[in-house]
Amino acid sequence: MMKLRHLYIVILFPLLSACAPEPPLHLYDEGDVEMDLPVVDLDLQVYWDYSMVYGVNYDWKAEWYYGWDDEDRELFGELGYVEPTIFNLRRYYTGDRPNQPHTTVRQSTVQGSHFRERYDWGYWDILCWNDIHTLDGIQSLIFDEETSLDYVTAYTNQTMHSSRYNAPKYTHSFYAPEPLFAAYEQGIEINRNLDGFVYNPEENVWVRTLNMELLPLTYIYLTQIILHNNRGRIVSTDGSGNLSGMARSTVLNTGRAGTDAITVAYTTRMKNDVPYVSYAQTTAGASTQDAERVDIIGGRLMTFGIPELDANRVSPRSEMVPDNHRHYLDINVQFQNGMDSTMVFDVTDQVRRRYKGGVLTIELDVDDIPIPQRPGGSGFDATVLEVEDGGTHVFDLTRRKRVLRKPE
Repeated sequence: MMKLRHLYIVILFPLLSACAPEPPLHLYDEGDVEMDLPVVDLDLQVYWDYSMVYGVNYDWKAEWYYGWDDEDRELFGELGYVEPTIFNLRRYYTGDRPNQPHTTVRQSTVQGSHFRERYDWGYWDILCWNDIHTLDGIQSLIFDEETSLDYVTAYTNQTMHSSRYNAPKYTHSFYAPEPLFAAYEQGIEINRNLDGFVYNPEENVWVRTLNMELLPLTYIYLTQIILHNNRGRIVSTDGSGNLSGMARSTVLNTGRAGTDAITVAYTTRMKNDVPYVSYAQTTAGASTQDAERVDIIGGRLMTFGIPELDANRVSPRSEMVPDNHRHYLDINVQFQNGMDSTMVFDVTDQVRRRYKGGVLTIELDVDDIPIPQRPGGSGFDATVLEVEDGGTHVFDLTRRKRVLRKPE
């Protein structure tokens, strides 16, 4: 799992002798402390491990046909999580009593993985999260540290694009957040007796190790719409995509997503003539030589996850917060006759199963899609039909009389 393996706190004291180390604690009103922020371990295959909940291993690579080439990296960045190198540190001193409300905060920025500062004797709470870096230098994440010193909340703002699917409160979609990781530890005691510290004779210092986990609070979804029998009828996508029913915010201290459900906007791209061998065919021994050639509309989406859920702490012994929201994926595509259409798919079951991210797959037989004869016309909704092939879903298209027009 992705985590800070350890957070080292080192108190430096001059020692009376090498054979009988005993720091002259009476000389100090506060301790000099070093903190090492070890390298973050990033691996989607490890992080997207749903065996604890579902009892099966999740091989997302076997489901992911869209791939991720140099153009995708240039447009959207890396496919998975990227190791952060700069951290924001917040230290809260609670005096001689642990787990008290925060009244003051000491703010620091850590470049790299090493931090040294002085600490008063007593109890401390420490919050750490990564600094944000983007390809274009524009940041979507906003951090609220003013409402309360006890919590830091992260959120994004609305875009200019309309949101019509499962958006009862907000009429516009929201920007996707950047990758966000956080760790929080309460009641860290730094006392004059050095309880909990171990002497390191090689470096002549006292060391205490904290089990702080740096966990993701934004979750990656890889979306792909596989077009069978397209034969050039769907020629492109306008690049816009939306996923509804996701959380608007998250609390860094607790890891729990906010209660408000919103629609998250992201960017998509279409690839042609992609080799496709289904999960079931692969399991049966099929090779790439048997591959069907398909077109795929794919993308990478970052969200705060399902509302009210702390996705990192779901286990067989803990109940998931009931997900009362439907999750709809919608994209806009262009046809060979110059017309466009908005396609809307119900991916609720997939999102609930992949509550901390994963691949969302939609399979379409273009022979079943009505070709629009006017702009924004012949839109359709899709109804999920489950198939036992490792998590892929086939969608039976149900034609509707109502027209789904292109989002503004």
